[in-house]
Amino acid sequence: MTGIENMSFEEAMRELEATVGKLEHGEATLEESIALYERGAALRAHCDKVLRAAEERVEKITLAANGQPTGTVPVEGL
Repeated sequence: MTGIENMSFEEAMRELEATVGKLEHGEATLEESIALYERGAALRAHCDKVLRAAEERVEKITLAANGQPTGTVPVEGL
């Protein structure tokens, strides 16, 4: 799966959407459709991986009594 592991989430999503569009139009041969499906599955897996990694870095913003942000707490600390 050439280059997928180096793609940003947005790049992978754009290619995945284009791949799905090609499959939906049904203009590809059977072999091309299989290759598109395999590439799409790899793109989806990459997007899932990048999204999970991002979620793990999300921090909860802590607020003071007056509603002002006072800092962050890592998700692991919740």
